[in-house]
Amino acid sequence: MSSSRIVYLKLIGSVVFWGGTWIAGKILAGDMSPYSAAFLRFLFATFFMFLLICRSTGKPPKCQKEDILPLMLMAVTGVFLYNIMFFTGLQTISAGRASLIIAAVPTVIAIGSAVIFKEKFTLSKAAGFLLALVGVTTVIGNGNPITLLTQGVSFGDLCILGCVLSWTAYSLAGKPVMKKVSPFNAVFWSCLFGTVMLAVPAFSNNLIAEVQKITLLDFGCVIFLAFLGTTLGFSWYCDAIGKIGPSKAGIFINLVPITAILLGVILLGESVGLPLIIGGILTIGGVWLTNRS
Repeated sequence: MSSSRIVYLKLIGSVVFWGGTWIAGKILAGDMSPYSAAFLRFLFATFFMFLLICRSTGKPPKCQKEDILPLMLMAVTGVFLYNIMFFTGLQTISAGRASLIIAAVPTVIAIGSAVIFKEKFTLSKAAGFLLALVGVTTVIGNGNPITLLTQGVSFGDLCILGCVLSWTAYSLAGKPVMKKVSPFNAVFWSCLFGTVMLAVPAFSNNLIAEVQKITLLDFGCVIFLAFLGTTLGFSWYCDAIGKIGPSKAGIFINLVPITAILLGVILLGESVGLPLIIGGILTIGGVWLTNRS
């Protein structure tokens, strides 16, 4: 098999893994507290990332003193806050719905980059943001965005919207860090710091008792999230970026919510109504328009 085909197979694998994280997260959210689920996910993810780095570089990951605070900021936003809201939101809303809300992240990052890093915010990006915003509000409003003004937003949807903001903050905080620290090292240290932060609320919310009664399915979901959804998915995606470039690789990100919806229907029996389809098309279209350059 040619090397180019292997790269694209890895990209497809990453998309399936990341789409599957919503399914695994939904299952865990129904059986464990958000703190325990998040802690266990990143406890194992940190271990797997450590092995991956040691295997690829031949030495353990290192961290410079001046990089500790930026990496801890990444841990707070992308590991601690994101995953608590991720598992909390999935307690009450479907995996497919949540994945479509999260799909708007690239457009929000584009705005943040324009404000903080003074990146050019073109008319195309503005149109893409507005289109994605309409798409997300269509999903949340079950086909009628106006209902958000009269009925408000559910707690589960608010948590996933919080994921959008926390992942945006993680991405913006990571941009200057990754100019000095490799992506793998940055992810490892943010995972490690985030795991330490999650330990306190996890142990305070009956982590030991939940671990003692964990089912084989729940443990499988934890390993899936830690190894396939985090370590392997990230490494394959980074490998693809290095070989075919970020523009071609980035296109595959738009397939993650579609994969999550399909897996939600197949594995969880979730329903897909017309509002979800229309909102999804608008959101993904807006993301493509924002990042097409």
